[in-house]
Amino acid sequence: MQKKYKAYFIDLDGTLYRGKEKIPAASRFIARLQAQNIPFLVLTNNTTQTPEVVAANLTKNYDMQIKPENVFTAGLATAAYIRSLNLGNRVYAIGELGLKQAILNQGFQFDDLNPDYVVVGLDWDVTYRKFEKATLAIQKGAKFIGTNADTNLPNERGLVPGAGSVIALVERSTQQTATYVGKPQPIMLEAALKQFGLRKEEAVMVGDNYNTDILAGINTGVDTLLVYTGYSKPADIEKVIVKPTHEIQSLDEWDV
Repeated sequence: MQKKYKAYFIDLDGTLYRGKEKIPAASRFIARLQAQNIPFLVLTNNTTQTPEVVAANLTKNYDMQIKPENVFTAGLATAAYIRSLNLGNRVYAIGELGLKQAILNQGFQFDDLNPDYVVVGLDWDVTYRKFEKATLAIQKGAKFIGTNADTNLPNERGLVPGAGSVIALVERSTQQTATYVGKPQPIMLEAALKQFGLRKEEAVMVGDNYNTDILAGINTGVDTLLVYTGYSKPADIEKVIVKPTHEIQSLDEWDV
């Protein structure tokens, strides 16, 4: 008998859609969760966009009635994490609006000279001067946080640099390793669990990528549901030691 979960954490690209391609089973899956009033969050390592933008995209282009409160970005998780550290109120951030807005919403102030934290994420307009400020602040003792370790992002031109590539430059210049928040690290999923007030065994992480989504669940102690509509293939999973809790070909197969 299939286990029933009280909440679902769901990946985006490869799980709810493929690039600009709709996955009809995904919209039906979301509709089933909503019909049964089962809480869910869509989890994305993307920190460039606000939850409002992510939700609007899913609603307009992928036939899903998603609200901003259903979206949990690595930017939101990063802001919540640095607030939990309670090391101060000043932040220097390299990143886009999605990350900076999340930090401001947690009550932080931006300070590029004497910050308590340096947060580095994907920034479309990153410059040497930004790296210089981040490096000097970390050398002076600021806590070094990386939004996620994704080295590349897929787009229509190919695999372009991701947040992990930007963070790596600061790691080299400071000789320090960032604390990473996004998948597959457990910080993001732990924050999502806290938001719902649930124990680890009561939720499941749904995704198409073993290396990010499924490992995030494994690293956090949350059950995992791998759907073969995106990155990982059955042949890949045969080689891994720790298997997903569940494996399906389509979200239509899953009874919420």
